[in-house]
Amino acid sequence: MTRPVLVAGETLVDFIPEQTGPLAAVESFSRRAGGAPANVAVGLAHLDSVPLFWTRVGDDAFGDYLRETLADAGLDDTYVEVDPTAKTGLAFVSLGEEADREFSFHRHESADTRLQPGTVDDEVLADVEWVHVGGVTLADEPGRTATLDLVERAGAHGATVSFDPNARPELWASDEFSFVETVEDVIEQVDVLKASPDDLAEAGIAYDDPEETATALLDRGPHTVFLTLGGEGSFAAATAEAPWTEGRESTFHDGYTVEPVDTTGAGDAFTAGAIAALVDGAPLGEALGFANAVAAVTTTAPGAMTALPTRDEVAAFRAEQS
Repeated sequence: MTRPVLVAGETLVDFIPEQTGPLAAVESFSRRAGGAPANVAVGLAHLDSVPLFWTRVGDDAFGDYLRETLADAGLDDTYVEVDPTAKTGLAFVSLGEEADREFSFHRHESADTRLQPGTVDDEVLADVEWVHVGGVTLADEPGRTATLDLVERAGAHGATVSFDPNARPELWASDEFSFVETVEDVIEQVDVLKASPDDLAEAGIAYDDPEETATALLDRGPHTVFLTLGGEGSFAAATAEAPWTEGRESTFHDGYTVEPVDTTGAGDAFTAGAIAALVDGAPLGEALGFANAVAAVTTTAPGAMTALPTRDEVAAFRAEQS
């Protein structure tokens, strides 16, 4: 079946704390499905833009749980691989008083690091409008080569390629690969970049004001840049090469007022909203507002994937906010 979007990357189990505070003080957790690309894929499915999803989990109880969760969200298992020898990756989350979060990853040589180049063949890529990847699978081989290969081949087939650096310094602790150099290389190859100021700082890219930063990023290769600014809203800019603009354009959205419970996955929800809107033909400003609304709703419930809204829920939320 032809899908407009292919998402590729890690699926993990997030352990969400039952109380706020540092990880060392947390006594109990709730299990949730997570992983940034998985959140994007499920977010798209909730928004009636069901993608293909390429990921890899272990042949273990956590992998079974994740595969069931993806299936329940409406994703088919064509590219949901089961690794017979590697374990499923895990992430433990701590929440601050403002619902901000930190992660402790347990994914050394986990299944999601072992994506294999060429798994998605050229015939499939020729039928896909959009391919989205994240930065986590670029930290380890062979997932790194597999992700870079997908980006290159998707671009060659004319797909719009988007990238979220998703900076996780703990995963780049070895000297084998540089996050800074990797992000610089990938940005030059993609069409759409979604990033936060924290992502950019980890990548060695100075963040000034949104307009100047987006302009500098557009000069590096992408035709569209989304900057997520937390409680300050979000910003988007695009060149005349972008399919959703007639000329160079920039737009700001000041966000929505919510009482956040858990910000885990909010950036991924934003990405899903932006992709869904642009694939549907929305102009840049509308896509930005829709993406902001998807992200805002996601913060009002615990967990990343479990909090992702439907189109009807987003529409109701935006109506309440207007």
